[in-house]
Amino acid sequence: MGGIIWLASYPKSGNTWLRSFLYNLLRNTPKPADINELDQFCLGESSAQWYMRHLKTPFEELTPEIVMKVRPFAHADMTQAFPDSVFVKTHNFLGEWHGVPLHNMSVTAGGIYVVRNPLDVVLSMTHHFGLTLEEAIERMANEGAITTTGEGHVPEFHSSWSAHVKSWTQHPNPQLLVLRYEDMLAKPRRAFKSVTKFLGLKPSTERLERAIRHSSFKALKEQEEKTGFKERSEHAKAFFRSGKAEQWREELTPDQVRAIIDQHKEQMERFGYIPADYKD
Repeated sequence: MGGIIWLASYPKSGNTWLRSFLYNLLRNTPKPADINELDQFCLGESSAQWYMRHLKTPFEELTPEIVMKVRPFAHADMTQAFPDSVFVKTHNFLGEWHGVPLHNMSVTAGGIYVVRNPLDVVLSMTHHFGLTLEEAIERMANEGAITTTGEGHVPEFHSSWSAHVKSWTQHPNPQLLVLRYEDMLAKPRRAFKSVTKFLGLKPSTERLERAIRHSSFKALKEQEEKTGFKERSEHAKAFFRSGKAEQWREELTPDQVRAIIDQHKEQMERFGYIPADYKD
């Protein structure tokens, strides 16, 4: 039994990419690892199965209050899934809900947090959540944003983009690695090598580059087109849509850009996300 290593991010910020890289790195197979087997390697924090074993309440009658009471026990159970440390995906912000921590730190070994420019995140959110741009902008600024119980998943508390990012990254922590999505795109070898170093792994250059290649956006998109991807939402035509940076320049109006910057200025400044042509 080992501790949990959280793979954390605000939704649509690169969590699946990170999980796919790690799965390919550890599997080290000649062909890309199956994206529909990611949950066999990395557990999902919101998967209802971990909570239902502690509850007598029917799944359809679950409330956030009920879920939160057993959350620490569900997380403790996750540490027993594998002999060593356990990777667990989470989109929850780092805080409390109904008086209970959303992440059980007593069974936590560390975490990797991926942050992405909210100007691009908002575009992906429209497809994933079935929202208009204005609705996505509003949701990204909502500190009370949560998901509902359904499809075998307990509710997630996302909060706003700013609150989410701040909660995970505001205090320097040697047990937490923070990655920018844009750096993963621009300098994948450097970014993913920092992941292996953080985890205490020393893969050969060949193995590292193979894992990067097998988890590239092109490879992931090709897999989804051939076999589908079970994590695709009902609202989206495809989970892997574009994967590029700075798409917002073609799709957002100046007023929408300014609205997002006004709502998230502090955290955007911290991560270098305010465009030069929009700086005061």
